[in-house]
Amino acid sequence: MMRSPRLIFALASGVLLSLAAGTATAGAQPGNDLRDIRIGMAVSALPAAGYVNFACANEQGHGIAAWSDWSKCPSDQEGLHAIRFDYDPSTSREGTIVAGHPAILTLLVDDKGMVAGLRIETDPKARLYLRKKAFLFGMQVKSRYGADGWTCQEAQPKNGEQSVGGVYINESCRKTVQGRSITVERALYRRADQDMKSFVDKTSVLIRRAQG
Repeated sequence: MMRSPRLIFALASGVLLSLAAGTATAGAQPGNDLRDIRIGMAVSALPAAGYVNFACANEQGHGIAAWSDWSKCPSDQEGLHAIRFDYDPSTSREGTIVAGHPAILTLLVDDKGMVAGLRIETDPKARLYLRKKAFLFGMQVKSRYGADGWTCQEAQPKNGEQSVGGVYINESCRKTVQGRSITVERALYRRADQDMKSFVDKTSVLIRRAQG
């Protein structure tokens, strides 16, 4: 039986309190941003165990053997090397999950071999019962880095966009804290070309080393 988008939203909202109680970087040590990863640390200090499927994010299909091969990935205009990676399924049976959400992970490394950034995106290919809660991940990130002090811009519906279950979300929030510049973008709406069973539901998080 297919559930309506309104019911889907209600179910997602119903688990908000339990999700918000966890952090966006579940499993991280105090001071870290994701598990063993901390913005500003040396890539050489990252453990080899627990991570797999290393690849250059800007070159689809170009795999690398380990963190230490970061320089084999091409740098962008800012001189950053983007490495896609997953959790090792032998130690993370549920897969690459961050605070209950299937995620796509990308590490950004500068030319000195230091971790300059981390991108966490909810996986658009995840099963619906997990993907439908993707917009909640942004709230978890805000809680992780402190609910106050965020500067947010909220877009209004355009080009026929519609709310889902009476709710429309299309926002971008930024905050600088603890030497980090954090951007949280999340969305929940239906495009004009989508039917009643489909809608946009996602969160993208970018944690960068703060300038200055």
